[in-house]
Amino acid sequence: MAQAAVQQTLKRTPFYDIHVALGAKMVPFAGYEMPVQYPTGITAEHRAVREHCGLFDVSHMGEFEVAGADAVAFATQVTSNDVASLQVGQVQYSTILNDRGTIEDDCLVYRFADRLMLVVNASNKDKDLAHIRRYAGQLQCSVADVSDDTALLALQGPNAERVLQPHVSVDLSAIAYYHFAVGEVEGAPAVISRTGYTGEDGFELYFSPRHAQRVWAALTPDGVTPAGLGCRDTLRLEMGMALYGNDIDDTTTPLEAGLGWVVKLGKGDFVGRDALVAQKEGGVSRRLVGFTTAERSFPRHGYPVFANGQASGTVCSGTMSPSLGVPIGTCYVPTASANPGTSIEIEIRGQRVAAEVVRTPFYTRGTHH
Repeated sequence: MAQAAVQQTLKRTPFYDIHVALGAKMVPFAGYEMPVQYPTGITAEHRAVREHCGLFDVSHMGEFEVAGADAVAFATQVTSNDVASLQVGQVQYSTILNDRGTIEDDCLVYRFADRLMLVVNASNKDKDLAHIRRYAGQLQCSVADVSDDTALLALQGPNAERVLQPHVSVDLSAIAYYHFAVGEVEGAPAVISRTGYTGEDGFELYFSPRHAQRVWAALTPDGVTPAGLGCRDTLRLEMGMALYGNDIDDTTTPLEAGLGWVVKLGKGDFVGRDALVAQKEGGVSRRLVGFTTAERSFPRHGYPVFANGQASGTVCSGTMSPSLGVPIGTCYVPTASANPGTSIEIEIRGQRVAAEVVRTPFYTRGTHH
């Protein structure tokens, strides 16, 4: 009975029936039933995205609309990047911090002519909303959770533009990376964004859930592979892209996580600024690094890490890279051990295995194994 009760509390995206019909393996993820892989398998889906095109259902993500005269001032206060520098039609990667300067979430900020949209991680959505609303204060702005009114598909891969162009009302070649256009996909009003979490060219499509079946059906016949959470994880890790809950969380700061580029200390006051200024002045004591191991047994999340013979936390993310054919992972090490080429050790099934700190991204476009 307890298991049945758990199942009933999980939400479903507008594409749930499609995933089931395709034979996807469904798993609980961030409060949703989500496809981790289809019968093709994670490696085949991964390769399809790298070499052709894959379609991801990411409708579990959270979307907040911020409107009003002080929308930009509000978003500037609750995110670390400089929202005021955004042009209309531009997207920005950023972090939402607390007063300790640690990361409540990472997010995308979209600037429209009359509003902003913040896209946040599904598992943090409710927490994020409560957190940022505390800072609205006397500002003239409203923050609306529009997550349940938003379907989100990510079409990713070198063929994404060619596949998508016949189905949209805008010229995709005119949309630069981390920019977006407002138009239609299959006749449905949509935000068409040249963004993604794979390192490949691609687009994210925001539209009403009532058009879900039609849009999915239109995009899948043309050599497009349905892709699940499993390959989404291997793709983003090859690119060194952070995953909240693994590589970053509310115990890590952007400076430690290699995300200093999304922290604009010069923009004026924002939540967490004082803590980051102090950390920068005092020196960052640890850093998130990428590593590889010479052995074929690959590192998993939670495996112990040793730097200079001393315990140094655990593996944040780890996998066997489908594109490169080598084990890859991330972990935090003392700053003195963070330089590429430094030797560290990963404990795998009770044995310490030699590893080497390397630059990320692990993978660059076109370097297939």
